[in-house]
Amino acid sequence: METFWFIAIALMLTTYVVLDGFDLGAGAILHRICKSNSERALVIEAIGPVWDGNEVWLVAAGGTLFFAFPRLYAASFSGFYLPLMMVLWLLMLRGIGIELRNHVHNEMWQSLWDFVFSLSSGLLVFMFGAALGNVIRGVQFDSQGQFFSPLWTNLRTSGNTGILDWYTILTGLVAVVSLTIHGAHYVAARSAGSVNLRAKRFASLAWWPLLAVTGASLAATLTVRPQIHENYQQKPWLFVFPVIVLVSLGLMRYFNNSQRPAAEWAAFLSSAAYLSGLLLGAAAALYPVLLPSNNDPTVGLTIYNARASEYGLRVGMMWWIVGIVLAIGYFIFLYRQVREKIRLEA
Repeated sequence: METFWFIAIALMLTTYVVLDGFDLGAGAILHRICKSNSERALVIEAIGPVWDGNEVWLVAAGGTLFFAFPRLYAASFSGFYLPLMMVLWLLMLRGIGIELRNHVHNEMWQSLWDFVFSLSSGLLVFMFGAALGNVIRGVQFDSQGQFFSPLWTNLRTSGNTGILDWYTILTGLVAVVSLTIHGAHYVAARSAGSVNLRAKRFASLAWWPLLAVTGASLAATLTVRPQIHENYQQKPWLFVFPVIVLVSLGLMRYFNNSQRPAAEWAAFLSSAAYLSGLLLGAAAALYPVLLPSNNDPTVGLTIYNARASEYGLRVGMMWWIVGIVLAIGYFIFLYRQVREKIRLEA
């Protein structure tokens, strides 16, 4: 049962990053690919029907974490208290920016909330990337299995670590580059005209930094946590995840430069595959550890010492399956309704 819930949470978080990642990325590059108020309105219209629904997967993953691994939930929400509050405020500002821009039909008013939306989206992307870096690097547990991480200390990855160090800043940059490209692919697939061309050009130019930070993050991960490759040595089939990352990188480049009618959606699906391979590969490397310790390996949280009771996990699985089927059905219906391009004149 523990393994089932580990996989379920990993899949839900990956789904959240793939779906909410493109509207976060589109928001972060809003002023880079749009030159006027009407063009910004087009991009917001492209993500408008789906952005709030995409966040359901984050809520679902948090709720699942609460009943499946309550000890991890309790330790994380106290140990990461400051960054979690920052994330909540950024989520609220992002939603406010989208909703309030059209309450007053004034260009200055709309430009203000577009800026709030774009800034909060970019900061959220960086924070989520840094959060993954903290999970891979580990935290400093005390003898009771608790921890508290300040925002930063000395930017080192050992000793009294904070939320931000050189490694988590690097993982934050990986998130910024990869999700802005993901957002650019979505905007290109949903738009036409000058916005479409700028989005494709942004994805093309940002592909080289993505290749660089992907390689740098892999080398840094092996340096910070060298034992992370042990699962791959024991189960060679796990190398399918790095292969997905490499192949999807090449396909992103190929489809973004292609003139075929379906190439824009193919580029978007390629970036979705890149993100999925990256996140699921990290989860496979960590298993069965949920949150490692960087000072004493014996006090880290695993699926065995952080789990709920067997009865609770079994009952929860029945309700979870019903809920996840309903959610998947809804999202299939929703995305079938928003396949067409949005044009500026409309």
